[in-house]
Amino acid sequence: MRIAVLSPIAWRTPPVKYGPWEKVASMVAEGMVELGMEVTLFATADSRTGGRLEACCPRPYGEDESIDPKVWECLHISNLMEQADTFDIIHNHFDFLPLTYSRLIRTPMVTTIHGFSSEKIIPVYKKYNDTGAYISISDSDRHPDLRYYATVYHGIDPEQYRFYPVKKDYLLCYGRIHPDKGIHTAIEIARECGLPLLIAGIIQGQEYFKNRVAPYIDDRQVRYLGNLGMDEGMALLGQARTLLHPIHFEEPFGLSIVEAMMCGTPVIAFKRGSMAEIIEDGKTGFLVDSIPEAVEAVKRLPVIDPRECRKQAEERFSQQAMVSSYLKIYEEVLSGSLT
Repeated sequence: MRIAVLSPIAWRTPPVKYGPWEKVASMVAEGMVELGMEVTLFATADSRTGGRLEACCPRPYGEDESIDPKVWECLHISNLMEQADTFDIIHNHFDFLPLTYSRLIRTPMVTTIHGFSSEKIIPVYKKYNDTGAYISISDSDRHPDLRYYATVYHGIDPEQYRFYPVKKDYLLCYGRIHPDKGIHTAIEIARECGLPLLIAGIIQGQEYFKNRVAPYIDDRQVRYLGNLGMDEGMALLGQARTLLHPIHFEEPFGLSIVEAMMCGTPVIAFKRGSMAEIIEDGKTGFLVDSIPEAVEAVKRLPVIDPRECRKQAEERFSQQAMVSSYLKIYEEVLSGSLT
């Protein structure tokens, strides 16, 4: 099977630090390579793959301000579409723009919808309801106006994540720093618990960070460690008492949660979006609705077995499980069962 995997170009594939969509695209591509498929990854020129790399964008626009996103996204997508007939199937991780080519090419397209940046993009998805196989990343993230082929949870490679059975005495926020992620709420939880909070991730809301987070950073109880690479990040995740995830939006998935679980670390999250699909309350973490409930959950963390966190992550959110699901979808779409 000749597979084209279309990744975003905001970051390298796989990303050096932040880049969840690029990370998932890489996991899919490399997993298909391991299964013996003929895979071409469309990504930035500095990307890495065991398949064939096809690139026209020299660097990620998230790292190089001289790269105009709109211009290079157009060139990037058209680079694939102009050679679409050389592939059996296209797996789109690039959001809605590639859909506008789907009626101009004969190659079927599977589109993983990683989330909706705005309701304003829904008309594009609606227009191509009949010509694409839409994959949701959680059941909770399905839009009522769209037709979905399947739900496939994100998967990661267990071999890349060390298991940490022994924890240190700190709480952790890990991921992008944005009001949606509730970093300010995590600070309040940590202060109520009297425990140190470490924060790591890319700052995506500068005013939010300046006004709601930075005033509390004292390098004792609250520390900001920056946007970390994988090795540093995994050690931080693995040794945390818990990953605090007091989100203020309906999160489509939450890759950091799976990463924490793979390291044997439980997660305390606000019960919104996909959280109940990922976290088994009382076994791999706790689902809460308020700051007081989160504080109580921190006290109950000793009942969580790190081995159970790892076990469930391996069984439900591994690269192998994700790739197997996508391969089945590819085969069904190519057999003409897309309805």
